[in-house]
Amino acid sequence: MESFTDLIQFFIQNFINALQRGSFYAVISIGYSMVYGVLMLFNFAHGDIFMVGTYIGFGIATLFLALFAGVLPGPVVFVATVVVTMFLASWVGVFVEVAGYRPLRQAPRASAAITGLMIGIIFETGILILLGAKRLSFPPLIESVSYNVGGVYFTNIKVMIIIISLLLMLALHTFIQKTKWGMAMRAMSFDFLAVPLMGISINIMAPLTFAIGAGLAAVAGILYGQAYPILDPYMGVLIGWKAFVAAILGGRGSIKGAALAGYLLGFIEIFVATIFPSTLRDLIAYSIILLILTFRPRGFFGMEHSTKLRL
Repeated sequence: MESFTDLIQFFIQNFINALQRGSFYAVISIGYSMVYGVLMLFNFAHGDIFMVGTYIGFGIATLFLALFAGVLPGPVVFVATVVVTMFLASWVGVFVEVAGYRPLRQAPRASAAITGLMIGIIFETGILILLGAKRLSFPPLIESVSYNVGGVYFTNIKVMIIIISLLLMLALHTFIQKTKWGMAMRAMSFDFLAVPLMGISINIMAPLTFAIGAGLAAVAGILYGQAYPILDPYMGVLIGWKAFVAAILGGRGSIKGAALAGYLLGFIEIFVATIFPSTLRDLIAYSIILLILTFRPRGFFGMEHSTKLRL
């Protein structure tokens, strides 16, 4: 029979693992929630934007390591990779909004949803054409160091992922609450029709929202590459849909709800996999989420919105 100490170690070990996994879902789901909160649109290409951001990070990291290997320490290369990748990936988000969604502002909701799916397929096919179907290995930017504290094992990479994810969400919260652009986003979420009358252009706010979501997804991609270094053109499909589920569970348009639900999904997956066979992980996890949504259809922090599509 396991002792109480063993149970505590078991819980803390899986708690840390769940924080890491939930960090990916939380950061990516925020992108879904931001776009919906401002534009009443679910960007179904967001999972593949995460994938493209990961490949951009792979390219930037490989280039920096080739140019500055032995010159700059790993953490400096990591920070530089994150900054450049966020900048480039944000323009991918702008491109998706301008080329994909802007022409459909007066189109039915289904047209915008299908467009997002098609954009995702275009990204996947583009990566296959450019780089082939062979899986690539994300270069380690920071040397992994393992620790054992009271029988609980973790690495510096795992701690870094959790801390950076929390800092990103804190920075986004500050941006939304304190800057004029963030205030404009909140205003559009509250009353979409009145905001243009105040001189705020949707042609500025829409691409800005997509850019922020894409930048966050790209950072999540780099962190994901450090934890699970195998890159695949279809890697964004499953994790993207899970992040979408987290955005729904958190409440459509709620950033804090998306973050909370992302971590909750990570916790459910990790703890279910430690108790039940791994083949039942998704079945049990989504059954729990379905049960929650049955009693709270709007999610944790969801508010009633108009059914009119906002683009």
